[in-house]
Amino acid sequence: MTKIFITGLNLKDENFEYSMAEFKNLAQAAQMQVSGQITQTADHPVAGTYLGSGKAAEIATAIRANQADALLVNAELSPTQLRNLEALVKVPVIDRTELILEIFSRRAQTKRAQLQVEIARLKYQLPRLRVSGFNKLDQQSSGGQGANRGAGEKQHELTKRALQKRITQLTHQLQELETEQKTQSKARRKSGLPLVALVGYTNAGKSTTFNGLLQLFGQKSAQPVLVKNQLFATLDTSIRRLTFADNKSLLLSDTVGFISQLPTELLAAFKTTLETVLEADLLVQVVDFSHPGYEKMIAATQKTLHEIKADSIPMIYAYNQADKLSVTYPTIEGDQLTYSAIDQNSLKLLANLLKQKLFKNYQKVAYLIPFTAGKYVEELNAQANVLKTDYTQDGAFITAEVSLLQAKKLERFKI
Repeated sequence: MTKIFITGLNLKDENFEYSMAEFKNLAQAAQMQVSGQITQTADHPVAGTYLGSGKAAEIATAIRANQADALLVNAELSPTQLRNLEALVKVPVIDRTELILEIFSRRAQTKRAQLQVEIARLKYQLPRLRVSGFNKLDQQSSGGQGANRGAGEKQHELTKRALQKRITQLTHQLQELETEQKTQSKARRKSGLPLVALVGYTNAGKSTTFNGLLQLFGQKSAQPVLVKNQLFATLDTSIRRLTFADNKSLLLSDTVGFISQLPTELLAAFKTTLETVLEADLLVQVVDFSHPGYEKMIAATQKTLHEIKADSIPMIYAYNQADKLSVTYPTIEGDQLTYSAIDQNSLKLLANLLKQKLFKNYQKVAYLIPFTAGKYVEELNAQANVLKTDYTQDGAFITAEVSLLQAKKLERFKI
């Protein structure tokens, strides 16, 4: 396990202590052992080194005393800042972006997630090829002080071109998978079923909520998603169909968790994953209500939704982990649900709230469907809430609650 030291610059931000605590959790999620922490308060970062030289010298001494292998900095550093800070502290420097990329790399399970993470990592590394000692691609320099600089520069350009070529190759592979996803997306829209996306901070309980609803209202053959008490356990979007007792159905999506200061490289790389959020008819922001920083988590989620232009989609706020607090649950107040993802009554109340939001435009319609069009009777029984059925000599007389799409499709049978 890598032994690391962490630092951060307090720019007189009231959220600084929370940010550092979260940063420590990120380090632990990457299976690093935190041996110590030193921070600095300043009005602005130092252009060339991020931290002041005196603070860097203090940290260097602490790193030697703690025998740490690397320094983690709670910010995204420029290539120059990384190079200069490493020269001062004498150990590899890892910034926040590289740390999150490392976690994503460890968590990626499917081909699409692996491609997305690798593209993001390579784009991050391109301008930092000759900087970070932690970076495995830093082996391209030509040697020690006596080496020919021209040869080193040539090798640098060769490595850069190799990385750019690799990014292009990976992007083409990802585009092939995107084509498959777009086909699936088109089929979802054609089905007319509303799409609900679970969004929120990483480790807030989205996947537990997803699996709980799936167990109650999903198909018996539907596979649950992975649930682990760890940051970014879910990197891929999973979509399952839920069907309620009245035959109303929806599609439910579990998505990658957000975090404050989510690297722009990852937002760009996970564009195809996040498109499911953009297609949603309703968002459910799952919040860890038991966490003392839950309001900051909501703010970070809102910021990310704004960045991907999804902040105009209707939203329900689902305050999870109520079982860990001295509060009454499950309860609903407007668009806010206080619940526990491991409580069936909570999940049933959430399902009812989803139905209220998504199916309010359903119409109660009477149809007379001739026997020669029996497939539409089967379709109504399978997809609509059939309230009454009578058979006459002219066909099936059916009263049902139907969606706008179903109403349009069956218009000619309406009476």
